[in-house]
Amino acid sequence: MTAERSAAKPMMSLDDALDQLLAHALALDGVEQVATFDADRRVLAQDLTSALQVPPQDNSSMDGYALCCADLVGSTQALPVSQRIPAGSVGVPLAPNSVVRIFTGAPIPLGADAVVMQEDCEVQSDGSVCIKVQPKPGQWIRRAGEDVARGAVVLAQGARLTPAELGLAASIGMDTLSVARRPRVALFSTGDELVMPGAVAPENMPSGAIYNSNRFFLRALLTRLGCEVSDLGIVPDQRDATIAALREAAEHHDVILTSGGVSVGEEDHIKPAVQRLGHLDLWQLAIKPGKPFAYGRVAEAHFIGLPGNPVSSFVTFLLLVRPFLLKLQGVVQWAPSATAVRADFAWPRADRRREFLRVRRNPRGGLDLFANQSSGVLTSAVWGDGLVDNPPGATILPGDVVRFIPFSELLG
Repeated sequence: MTAERSAAKPMMSLDDALDQLLAHALALDGVEQVATFDADRRVLAQDLTSALQVPPQDNSSMDGYALCCADLVGSTQALPVSQRIPAGSVGVPLAPNSVVRIFTGAPIPLGADAVVMQEDCEVQSDGSVCIKVQPKPGQWIRRAGEDVARGAVVLAQGARLTPAELGLAASIGMDTLSVARRPRVALFSTGDELVMPGAVAPENMPSGAIYNSNRFFLRALLTRLGCEVSDLGIVPDQRDATIAALREAAEHHDVILTSGGVSVGEEDHIKPAVQRLGHLDLWQLAIKPGKPFAYGRVAEAHFIGLPGNPVSSFVTFLLLVRPFLLKLQGVVQWAPSATAVRADFAWPRADRRREFLRVRRNPRGGLDLFANQSSGVLTSAVWGDGLVDNPPGATILPGDVVRFIPFSELLG
């Protein structure tokens, strides 16, 4: 064995790998106009500026009676109802020494400076109203523009739209939105051992064969991130077949994503195939699970190769591919939020790599650890509701505070 082969290549930290990966993630060209109804999780391509104020005028936040507070000073008499204003109607100025029957969302008439909720009022037999409390000016009134000012940027370019943000866009009259185009991603798996569910019954599975689980969760993750996914299936462990699949995928896609075949074994054909058509950087990441990771280019398409073990593939996608795809769409805030949570478990075996442990919140407010943290145990990702980000060389004792990243921050 030569000295070159025997020298172990130093592993790359996750932060360095992410920095290098994101440096290649230039925003895609192209903007689409989509209906606001259909824009959930799409990325806003330009600032959204309001042409009006919201609410458009002062309005009532309660069902009750609008009045002028000064009319009640030193008086206990019931006041007549001079008009009735439901939501969607506009009243006339308030008559002196009277009240207005008003409903939630209705504009406040000129001259009124407060609303008294109907529970604090008593209607008399002659229809007049006795106010049982002394109101303060401004109570139960929503002021014009208190939600959105005219000319304000209500949503910034690069925002990944949520249901609440769609409602906000609709509140300023936007029925369509300019969004970044979806990344076109080609997905395929490599490995002669892979079998698709449904192709072979469990009782007839050949020795050494496994069902292709990675293809299912990777496709779902890509779809959740707004990608247009072309599923190219399973590519056999043959050099020519791998080259052909990559060449075809590069013609019409922005990104090629594979799982498996990024190690250096004789049957791992991804590396030489990508190098023949473009270039490839094969990284050994200092994380667990998920050591082998590849990035390169095939013609104009980005190439990303994930490890074959399902949990390794799942975790490296969440930590590296997710931010890469979001940045391609112009997202400016992609880092997941982590919280400090108490560990209700022991992790006595320190590792030189940064570890991502599958855990679940318990009713006591702490975290429980899934017993088997192997990279092939996909049940750990189903059982768990997040990851503990454990630094290199660190052990964990019960009661220690750890960095917890919920799956809800990574899967949306």
